Amino acid sequence: MNAITTTRRGMLALCVGAGTGLVLGFRVLEAAAKDAVPAAASAEFNPFVSIDGTGKVTVIVKHLDKGQGVATGLATLVAEELNARPDQIVVEFAPSDSRYKNLLFGMQGTGGSTSMANSFDQYREAGAAARQMLTQAAAASWKVPAAEVKIEAGELRHASGKRAGLGEFAAAAGKLPVPSPVVVKKPEDWIYIGKSFPRVDVRSKSEGSVNLFAMDLHMDDMLVAVTARPPKWGAKLRGFDAAAAKAAPGVVGVIEVPQGAVVLARTTWQAIKGRELLKLDWDESGAELRSTDAIFAEYRALADKPGVTVRNTGNGAKGIEGAAKIVEATYEFPYLAHAPMEPINITILYDGKSAQFWTGSQFQGVDHGVASQVLGLPPEKIAIHTMWAGGSFGRRAIYNAHYFAEASAIAKAWGKPQPIKLVYTREDDIKGGYYRPAFLHKARVGLDKDGNILGWEHRIVGQSILKGTPFEAMAVKNGIDDTSIEGVSDMKYANAGMQVDLHTTDVKVPVLWWRSVGHTHTGYVMETMIDELATAAGIDPVEYRLRLMKDDPRKVAVLKLAAEKAGWSKPAPEGRYRGIAVHHSFGSYVAEVAEVSVKAGKIRVEKVVCAVDCGIAINPDNIAAQMEGGIGYGLGAILHDAITLKDGAVEQANFDGYKSLRITEMPVIEVHVVPSTEKPTGVGEPGLPPIGPAVANAVFKATGKRVRELPLARSGLV
Repeated sequence: MNAITTTRRGMLALCVGAGTGLVLGFRVLEAAAKDAVPAAASAEFNPFVSIDGTGKVTVIVKHLDKGQGVATGLATLVAEELNARPDQIVVEFAPSDSRYKNLLFGMQGTGGSTSMANSFDQYREAGAAARQMLTQAAAASWKVPAAEVKIEAGELRHASGKRAGLGEFAAAAGKLPVPSPVVVKKPEDWIYIGKSFPRVDVRSKSEGSVNLFAMDLHMDDMLVAVTARPPKWGAKLRGFDAAAAKAAPGVVGVIEVPQGAVVLARTTWQAIKGRELLKLDWDESGAELRSTDAIFAEYRALADKPGVTVRNTGNGAKGIEGAAKIVEATYEFPYLAHAPMEPINITILYDGKSAQFWTGSQFQGVDHGVASQVLGLPPEKIAIHTMWAGGSFGRRAIYNAHYFAEASAIAKAWGKPQPIKLVYTREDDIKGGYYRPAFLHKARVGLDKDGNILGWEHRIVGQSILKGTPFEAMAVKNGIDDTSIEGVSDMKYANAGMQVDLHTTDVKVPVLWWRSVGHTHTGYVMETMIDELATAAGIDPVEYRLRLMKDDPRKVAVLKLAAEKAGWSKPAPEGRYRGIAVHHSFGSYVAEVAEVSVKAGKIRVEKVVCAVDCGIAINPDNIAAQMEGGIGYGLGAILHDAITLKDGAVEQANFDGYKSLRITEMPVIEVHVVPSTEKPTGVGEPGLPPIGPAVANAVFKATGKRVRELPLARSGLV
């Protein structure tokens, strides 16, 4: 069992030291730096591995690393199979190229906690193929059987005493055919997989030694662009007066694009100040003009009417009619912004014949196509240089590649072959839309005298993320967007009948997947409702869950583990109260116990114990970090966060109005990673869904109040 406990101070220690187990030293490719020395000529063994004459092994990372540690994970898989030393490995992001598609998406892109799941075999086989090719080349040179040549500690070796670095045979090996079949190592022979070690980016990010983030990118003669966009969704720019802006220091031009009026200047600050001087005339005749209260009033009315049937098993209505007890609840969830530390930004260099982009691209397959379309260039004339991203949580996985389209439109309108960096300010980003949709749930459940579920009726009201997007034809079936109902439609708690229906609403606020997507609200409803049912039945919440999910062994295991490690069977410390939740999402199982205190009527989350089963743990320390991150991110939303509209305009603008979790609010977190031989599943998102209901269930223990409208700040509890 891998257990990691992190306090606020401990979080800093983990950033600079190794976790438990073997310490590795993979590196970020220094060629990312502006003045880096060009690398020695490399032999490409396959799209994912190349080795130069010095023996440096470059792992091409096909997924965006936005803080989730995927670059480290993929480097580990190659190093494992190649038996390379950690100091031989560097990582580099893949170009936009169909060879690097996500095997679960069918296109190049990162999301849905699929990076390790779709890459696990692929990258191990890439490393194993390179190993076999190197040993064949060495064997041919040494005139010995290939089976007798081994790679150990990054060096080719033979029992005769012959030795060579990987670089010595890289060129010859790279010319050999890729072996078939490729033979990967057995788990019992792994030396890196399953060990904890620092991520490849820790040192570079700490020192600032490599130009990692697109926001930090600077090029000679580069202009910075900021755009004045509509203040309400659906509004259009009728006209503007740019005289004062053009006269401002550093401003070199003002242009109009479909997205709004754009100020171009020598620096970011000059562009922002220039934008403030624009006199803008907006046509709001087609805009969304409703306030949040009006939108939810519509949702409540819809919740009283039947929607599109999602699930109908057994006879839930009849079961409820004959129930000994009936539990009813209505839940409301606000719009949520992603609010990554690095707002949206992108640099483009367009000369009329070709274009290059530098950004934290998450959906290269979509971004490339949109840029090609807007610029009117063939795809082969477009290049995307993916850089590290300072967070995303779904924000950079844009189905319409809107910021690529905007940057392309700006460069095309400007018409001069010089780099332009499009920058979203924090305010632009918070007000910029593409939020987690607002949702309303209405549930009604009937129990028999022993607490068994006789019937469950569940109605969901909210916007579809995929309706009206290029993904609609593929992902919306019979009017049902699975991202609206995941976590409810596949509920496995034993019941005699369940009916689920859905109302998909039309609101002009653009929405997008947000860390853990539909599970953000469905997991909350299901796990707080189960707690209410346990209370109604007079049964301990853990025991009640175990009774209803005995046919789901992995879920049972994480629930028992979290309860055991949290001391569920013993009284909580004086003044503290516990709540529990368990959820399955993105292939992984996570259970969490939240321990809260109440001081002066305010809730504080003191401790969280988390158990996770995500299949094979490639790097347990990174898994723990992702659970911690999901818990912290989820807590911010549960305690504080909401995007609200007043007459169609977003009221929040920065971290004062949209309050992400403060470090002083971060609880002690203890993570237990379940040993497993199953294929790896998601870790970036599954830690988030259980934290909300675990806290809410603890709040009920502390106050007797059920939290059905989020965030908790609305009820005055924080």
